[in-house]
Amino acid sequence: MQSERLLRRHALSIFRAAVEAADPRRTVKAALQKQDLSRFRRIFVVGAGKASAAMAQAAEQALGKRIIGGWINTKDGHLAPLRRVSLHEASHPVPDARGVEGARRIAEIAAQAQEGDLLLCLISGGGSALLPLPLEPVTLEEKQETTKLLLACGATIHEINAVRKHLSAIKGGRLARLAQPAHVLALLLSDVVGDPLDVIGSGPAAPDTSTFATAWAVIEKYGLQEKIPARARRLLEEGLAGRIEETPKPGDPCFRHTRNVIVGSNRLAVDAAARRARELGYRPLVLSTTIEGETRDIAAMHAAIAREIVTTGRPARPPVCVISGGETTVTLRGQGLGGRNQEFALAAAIALEGLPGVLAFSAGTDGTDGPTDAAGAMADGATLARAAQLGLDARRALGENDSYRFFQPLGDLVMTGPTGTNVMDVRLMLVRAPHSGRRSGSTD
Repeated sequence: MQSERLLRRHALSIFRAAVEAADPRRTVKAALQKQDLSRFRRIFVVGAGKASAAMAQAAEQALGKRIIGGWINTKDGHLAPLRRVSLHEASHPVPDARGVEGARRIAEIAAQAQEGDLLLCLISGGGSALLPLPLEPVTLEEKQETTKLLLACGATIHEINAVRKHLSAIKGGRLARLAQPAHVLALLLSDVVGDPLDVIGSGPAAPDTSTFATAWAVIEKYGLQEKIPARARRLLEEGLAGRIEETPKPGDPCFRHTRNVIVGSNRLAVDAAARRARELGYRPLVLSTTIEGETRDIAAMHAAIAREIVTTGRPARPPVCVISGGETTVTLRGQGLGGRNQEFALAAAIALEGLPGVLAFSAGTDGTDGPTDAAGAMADGATLARAAQLGLDARRALGENDSYRFFQPLGDLVMTGPTGTNVMDVRLMLVRAPHSGRRSGSTD
């Protein structure tokens, strides 16, 4: 039991180090210090995302009275004290009317900017849902329904955002088009695998590499042609036929005075996690920062690596900290409560049943996981036995996507509250058990 508590303390310490490394207050200030902004007459600040409030706070500290105003849409509760920029809470991951109101204000500010002005655009993960301005005649309710369908079917963020951009009047580079002839500087905190500029927050100031054909291919892939609202379907079909103007592409004149700069990413967080794991006496083994796929499958893969380490000492002898980043997806099969990180821990608990000296940990760097107040969860080889004593069935909970209610009575939810950043997820497998077989081909 003492060893299990130690693993939990270490996992939380490693995760905290990852979150701190992606603190936008530090990264935004550093990015602004590298820019020559002295030539601009006025500076407006706009943005959206779970970390956008903290990003705006850093911008205010760096630029002070040079900021004449602006507007930020952030997720409920993800706040920071601002003095010169208006802060507006809205719903995530499904957009709401508050988000539309804020997006409309942001569009108005962009259109107000003139030659000689700078529109500083601060975008972080969650920016797509928090910057909803449906392209007419699509309504908010129809955009909400489309978003829910895409989330439920397990579509990737690249796929979801391809559709969102083509149903939006502000995303997919259209904010940059609204702002011309002003200059635009977009600072991006990436929560997307590979850090593509046009996918982070659906790229409001970035050239869009997706098309109406891309968006329609997503709808067809998941069989949503007859499920999405009629006006959303017609708009995509009209765009596919060339009767609606495409989002601005690379080379469009609206990007002549636009720059997009990534100020933080999952790689920074994972590198910091590896350093902290080494300080705690583990051999860090970073798998990848670009892992995608079905959450429970990714959990089984991580658990298999942990078993291999315990059994053979390959690819490294314990103590080992296996680390991965990226963002997995959950295909909803039941009506439970949870998120992808909690589902990872639940699937890992089943795969690790009876294996001593191993802890699985997964949490979102933003401090929230799905529609819950938890960042994630942790589990070990004794989790299923502990759960059984409380009358909890892990396999039934997994089948119902009910990971939150499984881990809550066990006390194994990771509760951080909003962290002020958002660079996808960090997953850990801490292995302290000595391997039982002969070591062959392992590395230190």
